[in-house]
Amino acid sequence: MHVNFRYEADKPLIADFNLQVRPGQTIAIVGPTGAGKTTIVNLLMRFYDIDSGRICIDGVNTHEVPRDEVRRVFGMVLQDTWLFAGTIRDNIAYGKEGATEEEIIAAAHAAHVDSFVRTLPKGYDTVLDEDASDLSSGQRQLLTIARAFLADPTILILDEATSNVDTRTEVLIQKAMAQLRAGRTSFVIAHRLSTIRNADAIVVMDSGKIVEQGSHAELLQRKGFYFRLYNSQFAEAWSGNGEGPESSQRTLEAVSKMTSSA
Repeated sequence: MHVNFRYEADKPLIADFNLQVRPGQTIAIVGPTGAGKTTIVNLLMRFYDIDSGRICIDGVNTHEVPRDEVRRVFGMVLQDTWLFAGTIRDNIAYGKEGATEEEIIAAAHAAHVDSFVRTLPKGYDTVLDEDASDLSSGQRQLLTIARAFLADPTILILDEATSNVDTRTEVLIQKAMAQLRAGRTSFVIAHRLSTIRNADAIVVMDSGKIVEQGSHAELLQRKGFYFRLYNSQFAEAWSGNGEGPESSQRTLEAVSKMTSSA
Protein backbone atom coordinates (compact mmCIF):
# COMPACT_ATOMS: atom_id res chain seq x y z
CA MET A 1 0.00 0.00 0.00
CA HIS A 2 1.13 3.55 -0.81
CA VAL A 3 4.26 2.19 -2.47
CA ASN A 4 6.82 4.67 -3.79
CA PHE A 5 10.00 3.76 -5.60
CA ARG A 6 12.67 5.27 -7.81
CA TYR A 7 15.81 3.84 -9.38
CA GLU A 8 17.42 7.26 -9.43
CA ALA A 9 17.04 9.76 -6.61
CA ASP A 10 15.73 12.56 -8.81
CA LYS A 11 13.46 10.44 -11.02
CA PRO A 12 10.34 9.06 -9.27
CA LEU A 13 9.00 5.94 -11.02
CA ILE A 14 6.33 4.28 -8.86
CA ALA A 15 4.17 6.84 -7.08
CA ASP A 16 1.63 6.02 -4.35
CA PHE A 17 0.83 2.60 -5.83
CA ASN A 18 -2.14 0.98 -4.08
CA LEU A 19 -3.47 -2.47 -4.92
CA GLN A 20 -5.25 -5.12 -2.87
CA VAL A 21 -5.37 -8.66 -4.25
CA ARG A 22 -7.50 -11.48 -2.88
CA PRO A 23 -6.14 -15.05 -2.79
CA GLY A 24 -6.72 -16.87 -6.07
CA GLN A 25 -7.27 -13.76 -8.16
CA THR A 26 -5.67 -13.22 -11.56
CA ILE A 27 -4.48 -9.63 -11.88
CA ALA A 28 -3.38 -8.40 -15.30
CA ILE A 29 -0.96 -5.48 -15.37
CA VAL A 30 -1.04 -3.53 -18.61
CA GLY A 31 0.32 -0.27 -19.92
CA PRO A 32 2.62 1.27 -22.51
CA THR A 33 6.37 0.70 -22.53
CA GLY A 34 7.95 2.39 -19.51
CA ALA A 35 4.73 2.43 -17.49
CA GLY A 36 6.35 0.49 -14.62
CA LYS A 37 4.91 -3.00 -15.16
CA THR A 38 8.23 -4.84 -14.84
CA THR A 39 9.25 -2.65 -11.91
CA ILE A 40 6.19 -3.83 -9.96
CA VAL A 41 7.34 -7.43 -10.47
CA ASN A 42 10.85 -6.54 -9.31
CA LEU A 43 9.43 -4.97 -6.15
CA LEU A 44 7.14 -7.95 -5.42
CA MET A 45 10.17 -10.26 -5.62
CA ARG A 46 12.30 -7.85 -3.55
CA PHE A 47 14.90 -7.47 -6.26
CA TYR A 48 14.74 -3.88 -5.06
CA ASP A 49 13.46 -2.41 -1.81
CA ILE A 50 10.77 0.24 -1.95
CA ASP A 51 11.40 3.79 -0.78
CA SER A 52 8.20 3.96 1.27
CA GLY A 53 4.93 2.12 1.80
CA ARG A 54 4.33 -1.60 2.37
CA ILE A 55 4.10 -4.77 0.29
CA CYS A 56 2.37 -7.50 2.30
CA ILE A 57 1.68 -11.18 1.64
CA ASP A 58 -0.97 -12.67 3.91
CA GLY A 59 -0.63 -9.58 6.08
CA VAL A 60 3.13 -9.93 6.53
CA ASN A 61 5.34 -7.06 5.40
CA THR A 62 7.82 -8.60 2.95
CA HIS A 63 10.47 -6.08 4.04
CA GLU A 64 10.56 -7.92 7.38
CA VAL A 65 11.15 -11.31 5.73
CA PRO A 66 14.47 -12.55 4.25
CA ARG A 67 14.60 -12.12 0.48
CA ASP A 68 15.02 -15.83 -0.24
CA GLU A 69 11.90 -16.64 1.79
CA VAL A 70 9.91 -14.04 -0.13
CA ARG A 71 11.06 -15.45 -3.46
CA ARG A 72 10.19 -19.03 -2.54
CA VAL A 73 6.53 -17.98 -2.52
CA PHE A 74 6.68 -16.99 -6.19
CA GLY A 75 6.89 -18.90 -9.43
CA MET A 76 7.82 -17.08 -12.61
CA VAL A 77 7.25 -17.76 -16.28
CA LEU A 78 8.83 -14.97 -18.27
CA GLN A 79 8.98 -14.00 -21.92
CA ASP A 80 12.73 -14.62 -21.98
CA THR A 81 12.92 -18.31 -21.13
CA TRP A 82 15.84 -19.62 -19.14
CA LEU A 83 17.01 -23.19 -19.68
CA PHE A 84 20.43 -24.60 -18.88
CA ALA A 85 22.75 -27.09 -20.55
CA GLY A 86 21.45 -30.48 -19.45
CA THR A 87 18.67 -32.95 -20.11
CA ILE A 88 15.04 -31.97 -20.54
CA ARG A 89 14.34 -33.97 -17.39
CA ASP A 90 16.87 -31.94 -15.39
CA ASN A 91 15.51 -28.67 -16.71
CA ILE A 92 11.99 -29.51 -15.56
CA ALA A 93 13.23 -30.96 -12.25
CA TYR A 94 14.92 -27.63 -11.46
CA GLY A 95 11.50 -26.49 -10.24
CA LYS A 96 11.61 -28.77 -7.21
CA GLU A 97 14.55 -30.23 -5.34
CA GLY A 98 14.32 -34.01 -5.12
CA ALA A 99 11.46 -34.28 -7.61
CA THR A 100 10.48 -37.83 -8.50
CA GLU A 101 10.16 -39.14 -12.04
CA GLU A 102 6.39 -39.35 -11.58
CA GLU A 103 6.22 -35.70 -10.51
CA ILE A 104 8.33 -34.60 -13.47
CA ILE A 105 6.16 -36.49 -15.95
CA ALA A 106 2.96 -35.17 -14.33
CA ALA A 107 4.25 -31.59 -14.64
CA ALA A 108 5.17 -32.23 -18.27
CA HIS A 109 1.67 -33.54 -19.01
CA ALA A 110 0.07 -30.53 -17.31
CA ALA A 111 2.18 -28.15 -19.41
CA HIS A 112 1.52 -30.00 -22.70
CA VAL A 113 5.22 -30.89 -22.88
CA ASP A 114 5.11 -34.68 -22.71
CA SER A 115 3.76 -35.21 -26.24
CA PHE A 116 6.55 -33.36 -28.03
CA VAL A 117 9.28 -34.66 -25.70
CA ARG A 118 8.34 -38.25 -26.54
CA THR A 119 8.81 -37.54 -30.25
CA LEU A 120 12.51 -36.79 -29.60
CA PRO A 121 14.93 -39.72 -30.10
CA LYS A 122 16.10 -39.61 -26.48
CA GLY A 123 12.90 -38.28 -24.95
CA TYR A 124 13.45 -36.80 -21.48
CA ASP A 125 17.14 -37.70 -21.73
CA THR A 126 17.57 -35.30 -24.66
CA VAL A 127 20.46 -32.97 -23.81
CA LEU A 128 19.93 -29.26 -24.44
CA ASP A 129 22.69 -26.78 -25.04
CA GLU A 130 22.75 -23.48 -23.14
CA ASP A 131 20.48 -21.81 -25.69
CA ALA A 132 18.20 -24.83 -26.11
CA SER A 133 18.59 -24.08 -29.82
CA ASP A 134 17.17 -27.47 -30.82
CA LEU A 135 13.76 -26.42 -29.50
CA SER A 136 11.36 -23.81 -30.81
CA SER A 137 10.61 -20.73 -28.73
CA GLY A 138 7.19 -22.17 -27.91
CA GLN A 139 8.64 -25.48 -26.75
CA ARG A 140 11.12 -23.64 -24.53
CA GLN A 141 8.26 -21.67 -23.01
CA LEU A 142 6.27 -24.85 -22.34
CA LEU A 143 9.28 -26.36 -20.54
CA THR A 144 9.48 -23.37 -18.20
CA ILE A 145 5.75 -23.74 -17.52
CA ALA A 146 6.31 -27.41 -16.66
CA ARG A 147 9.01 -26.30 -14.24
CA ALA A 148 6.54 -23.90 -12.63
CA PHE A 149 3.93 -26.68 -12.30
CA LEU A 150 6.51 -28.77 -10.48
CA ALA A 151 7.47 -25.91 -8.16
CA ASP A 152 3.78 -25.49 -7.17
CA PRO A 153 4.17 -21.85 -6.02
CA THR A 154 1.62 -19.88 -4.03
CA ILE A 155 1.86 -16.82 -6.27
CA LEU A 156 2.59 -16.74 -9.98
CA ILE A 157 4.15 -14.03 -12.11
CA LEU A 158 3.50 -14.62 -15.80
CA ASP A 159 4.88 -12.69 -18.70
CA GLU A 160 2.24 -13.71 -21.20
CA ALA A 161 4.02 -12.64 -24.37
CA THR A 162 3.99 -15.29 -27.09
CA SER A 163 5.80 -13.46 -29.85
CA ASN A 164 7.32 -15.55 -32.64
CA VAL A 165 5.12 -18.53 -31.72
CA ASP A 166 2.84 -20.27 -34.20
CA THR A 167 -0.89 -20.19 -33.50
CA ARG A 168 -1.18 -23.85 -32.44
CA THR A 169 1.66 -23.49 -29.94
CA GLU A 170 0.20 -20.23 -28.67
CA VAL A 171 -3.04 -22.07 -27.89
CA LEU A 172 -1.08 -24.72 -25.94
CA ILE A 173 0.80 -22.04 -23.99
CA GLN A 174 -2.42 -20.22 -23.14
CA LYS A 175 -4.04 -23.49 -22.03
CA ALA A 176 -1.05 -24.38 -19.87
CA MET A 177 -0.94 -20.94 -18.31
CA ALA A 178 -4.67 -21.03 -17.57
CA GLN A 179 -4.29 -24.40 -15.85
CA LEU A 180 -1.24 -23.15 -13.95
CA ARG A 181 -3.18 -20.11 -12.70
CA ALA A 182 -6.10 -22.19 -11.42
CA GLY A 183 -6.43 -21.76 -7.65
CA ARG A 184 -3.37 -19.53 -7.43
CA THR A 185 -2.90 -15.80 -7.08
CA SER A 186 -1.41 -14.61 -10.35
CA PHE A 187 0.06 -11.43 -11.75
CA VAL A 188 0.08 -11.37 -15.54
CA ILE A 189 2.14 -8.81 -17.42
CA ALA A 190 -0.02 -8.56 -20.50
CA HIS A 191 1.36 -7.72 -23.92
CA ARG A 192 -1.46 -8.99 -26.10
CA LEU A 193 -4.47 -7.45 -24.44
CA SER A 194 -6.87 -9.91 -26.09
CA THR A 195 -5.41 -12.67 -23.92
CA ILE A 196 -6.32 -11.18 -20.51
CA ARG A 197 -9.99 -10.42 -21.03
CA ASN A 198 -10.98 -12.99 -18.39
CA ALA A 199 -8.68 -11.65 -15.68
CA ASP A 200 -10.40 -10.91 -12.36
CA ALA A 201 -9.04 -7.39 -12.54
CA ILE A 202 -6.98 -5.42 -15.00
CA VAL A 203 -4.63 -2.80 -13.58
CA VAL A 204 -3.76 -0.13 -16.13
CA MET A 205 -0.50 1.69 -15.49
CA ASP A 206 1.00 4.81 -16.97
CA SER A 207 4.08 6.68 -15.75
CA GLY A 208 4.31 4.53 -12.61
CA LYS A 209 0.73 5.06 -11.47
CA ILE A 210 -2.50 3.11 -11.66
CA VAL A 211 -4.69 5.16 -13.98
CA GLU A 212 -7.55 2.67 -14.29
CA GLN A 213 -8.66 -0.59 -12.74
CA GLY A 214 -11.52 -2.97 -13.46
CA SER A 215 -12.67 -5.86 -15.62
CA HIS A 216 -12.13 -5.90 -19.38
CA ALA A 217 -15.78 -5.06 -20.04
CA GLU A 218 -15.85 -2.28 -17.45
CA LEU A 219 -12.71 -0.65 -18.80
CA LEU A 220 -13.95 -0.74 -22.38
CA GLN A 221 -17.23 0.84 -21.33
CA ARG A 222 -15.38 3.75 -19.72
CA LYS A 223 -13.68 4.52 -23.03
CA GLY A 224 -10.61 5.83 -21.24
CA PHE A 225 -6.92 4.92 -21.27
CA TYR A 226 -7.45 1.15 -21.54
CA PHE A 227 -10.02 1.57 -24.30
CA ARG A 228 -7.54 3.60 -26.34
CA LEU A 229 -4.68 1.22 -25.58
CA TYR A 230 -6.75 -1.83 -26.51
CA ASN A 231 -8.00 -0.36 -29.78
CA SER A 232 -4.65 1.08 -30.82
CA GLN A 233 -3.03 -2.36 -30.47
CA PHE A 234 -5.30 -3.70 -33.20
CA ALA A 235 -5.63 -0.60 -35.37
CA GLU A 236 -3.29 -1.94 -38.04
CA ALA A 237 -5.21 -5.23 -38.31
CA TRP A 238 -8.51 -3.36 -38.53
CA SER A 239 -7.35 -1.15 -41.36
CA GLY A 240 -6.60 -4.20 -43.49
CA ASN A 241 -9.93 -6.00 -43.36
CA GLY A 242 -12.36 -4.01 -41.27
CA GLU A 243 -12.37 -6.66 -38.56
CA GLY A 244 -11.60 -6.08 -34.90
CA PRO A 245 -9.61 -8.04 -32.31
CA GLU A 246 -12.51 -10.42 -31.86
CA SER A 247 -11.58 -12.09 -35.16
CA SER A 248 -8.08 -13.02 -33.97
CA GLN A 249 -9.57 -14.40 -30.76
CA ARG A 250 -12.02 -16.51 -32.77
CA THR A 251 -9.07 -17.90 -34.73
CA LEU A 252 -7.38 -18.97 -31.49
CA GLU A 253 -10.63 -20.51 -30.22
CA ALA A 254 -11.02 -22.49 -33.46
CA VAL A 255 -7.47 -23.81 -33.27
CA SER A 256 -8.06 -24.65 -29.60
CA LYS A 257 -10.97 -26.87 -30.57
CA MET A 258 -8.84 -28.57 -33.20
CA THR A 259 -6.07 -29.12 -30.64
CA SER A 260 -8.49 -30.59 -28.11
CA SER A 261 -9.90 -33.05 -30.62
CA ALA A 262 -6.52 -34.06 -32.06
